[in-house]
Amino acid sequence: MKNEVNYINDLFVQEDDVLKNIITGLDERELPQISVSPEVGKVLYMLAKISGATHALEIGGLGGYSTIWIGRALPETGEILSLELKQEHVDFALENVKAAGMEDRISYLVGDAVESLDQLTTEGKKFNFFFIDADKPNYMYYLEKAIQLAMPGALIVADNLFQGGRIFDEEDDNPSPVAIRAFNEKIAVDPRLESTILTVGDGLGICRVKSV
Repeated sequence: MKNEVNYINDLFVQEDDVLKNIITGLDERELPQISVSPEVGKVLYMLAKISGATHALEIGGLGGYSTIWIGRALPETGEILSLELKQEHVDFALENVKAAGMEDRISYLVGDAVESLDQLTTEGKKFNFFFIDADKPNYMYYLEKAIQLAMPGALIVADNLFQGGRIFDEEDDNPSPVAIRAFNEKIAVDPRLESTILTVGDGLGICRVKSV
């Protein structure tokens, strides 16, 4: 029997061969299966499309699954910069980006995202769409840097804000749920943001930057 996710995916999510092959390709290369779910991919597409995003920054790219969803929502002149820690992930992502015909619009910075964000801040770069899906203990830092790099009205989207339900267990003091609890509380009250969390996937945070 179908559940809500199956129903939504069947009706609204159209994964083509490029996207489907990323999932099988991760297995073949023994890379982690931590891409966003198909329904989250579609929401990313919708958010980027509705917001009129033109310059996107992704923190955590893996095999390019979310990158391609976002990229397909941007205009032909749009650009995505993806920050990824490991070269092997970027090598695979580039194969997929090329298969999607988007190699001219997507670029990568390889290395520690903290250092890459510091570099982008120093260079005065600006973006109007952000997707945070990387190491959870650094989410608060990524949020602050995203706000600094944001154009007014930019969207900051963050994945895994429920941590598989672990954030609801106050006795779970492991680094990831502790960091995500703090992140959620921050976006709820930060005066620079208008925020909420959608109950899609593992909890998808959406923040609109009011001022920078």
